[in-house]
Amino acid sequence: MTQQLIKWTFPGKWITGGFGLTLLLMVIICFVSLKNTDEIKSGANRVQQTYQTLNALTNFYGAMTAAESARRGYIFLGSSQDLQRYYHAKADMRSQLQILQKQIHSYGSQEKRLVSLNLLVNQRLSLLEQSIELYQKDKKSMLIQNSITVRSVQIREKILQVMAEIKAEEQTHLQDSLEQSKQSIYFRILIEIFTTFLILIIILGLCIILEKQWIKREQIRALEFSLAQEKKIGDLKIQLFSMISHEFRTPLSIILLSSQLLKESLETLVDEQHLKNIFRIQSSAKIMNHILTDILILTRAEAGQLDFKLQVINLENFCLNLVEDLQIFAKKANMIRFQKRGSIFKANIDEKLLYSILSNLLLNAIKYSNNETAVDLKLKSEAELITFQVIDQGIGIPLAEQHKIYEPFYRCQNVENIAGTGLGLAVVKKCVELHQGEIIVESKVGTGTTFTIMIPQENT
Repeated sequence: MTQQLIKWTFPGKWITGGFGLTLLLMVIICFVSLKNTDEIKSGANRVQQTYQTLNALTNFYGAMTAAESARRGYIFLGSSQDLQRYYHAKADMRSQLQILQKQIHSYGSQEKRLVSLNLLVNQRLSLLEQSIELYQKDKKSMLIQNSITVRSVQIREKILQVMAEIKAEEQTHLQDSLEQSKQSIYFRILIEIFTTFLILIIILGLCIILEKQWIKREQIRALEFSLAQEKKIGDLKIQLFSMISHEFRTPLSIILLSSQLLKESLETLVDEQHLKNIFRIQSSAKIMNHILTDILILTRAEAGQLDFKLQVINLENFCLNLVEDLQIFAKKANMIRFQKRGSIFKANIDEKLLYSILSNLLLNAIKYSNNETAVDLKLKSEAELITFQVIDQGIGIPLAEQHKIYEPFYRCQNVENIAGTGLGLAVVKKCVELHQGEIIVESKVGTGTTFTIMIPQENT
C-alpha cells in the first residue's frame, strides 16, 4: 500500500521512494540497535555491581572467620603468628567493608543495614581486642575469655543475619533488573525483526542486520548463563567456607584447649608414658587443622582469592621455628635435621604460604619414612634465588606417577594403608606458582624422595 502511494505520488520515481523508505527503516533499526546495546551494557553494569557486592560480602565473611580463628589460636596457643594473622584479617575486614560501602546499591534499606553492620563489626572487634588484651595481662583467665567468646558469638549471629538481609536484597534487586532488561530487550528484538522484515521486502541485501540481531540475542543468553554459573559457584564457596569455619574450626579449638588444660593439670601427677594419649589428641587435632588450612588454600586459589603478601623474613629463624613446630609429628627425637648454606638469610617471601609449602613437604617426608631414618631440610640462600630441599629415605614415588602427584586428592599406588588426603602437594604447587617459583621432584621407589623448591628473588 505504501509503495502504491509512492508510485502514484511520484510517477516514474518509485525507486527513489523505496530508497527513502529503506533509509528510514535503516535509521530506525540503527536507533533500536544502539538502545539495545546501551541496555545490555546497563544490565551488565548492574550485574557486575551486584556480583562485586556479593563478592565483598563473601570476602568479609572469610576475613571475619579468619580473625576469630586467629584470635582463638592466639588465646589457646599463644602463637605470635596467629596474632599477626588476626591483625591481617582485621585489616581485611575493614577493607571489605569499604568496598561494600562503595558497591552497595544506594537506597534507604541497604544503607541502614550497612550502618547496622558497621556498628556490629565495631562491637565484635572491640570484644576481640578485649580478649587479646586480657590474655596478654592474664593468660589463665579462661572464665572471662569464655564470657567474651559467648558475647562475640552472639554478635556474630547478628552480623550474619544483617549480611543475609543485604544479600537477599541485592539478589532481589538483581533479579528485578534482569527481568526489566529481558522485557525491554525482547520488546526491542520484536521491533528489530519487524523492521528487518520490511527491509527484506524492499531489498534482500539487508538480511545481514537480522543476523546481527540474532547474534546479540545469543550474547544475552550467554551472559545470563554465565551469571547463573557464577552465582552457583559463589553459593558453593559460601557453603564450603561456612562448613569449614563453623563445623570444624570451633570444635578443634575446644579440643586443643581442653587437651592443653588436661596436660597441664596431669603432667605433675602422672609419668610421661601416660601423657602419650594427650599428645595423640593434640597431634591429631593439629593435623586436622592443617588439613582444613590446605582445603581453604586450594579453594581460595581456585577462586583467585588467595592472599599473597610478600614480606622480608629471616629464613634461618623461620626454618628453625618450623622444625620445632613439626617435631611433635616426628616418629623419634631429632628426626628433622636442618642445614643451611649461604650468607644472606633474609628474603622477600609470603610467610604463610612458605609455611604451607615446607610443612606439607616435611609432614609427607615424616609420614612416608620409617622409624630409623631422618628427614633433612636444606636451605641454600643466594641473592637472586632461594632454594629449599626436603630429603627423605622413605617409600619413594613411582616414576610413572610423578606427573600426577600435584593433582588434588591423588595418591600413589604404593602408599598402602598410610593415611592421607592427597591435598598437600597440590597446595605446595599452588603456593610455589604464586611465588613464580619452580618445584622439582627426584624419587626412586624404596630409596627415598627429594623435593627441591626454587623461589626467585629480585636483585635489589
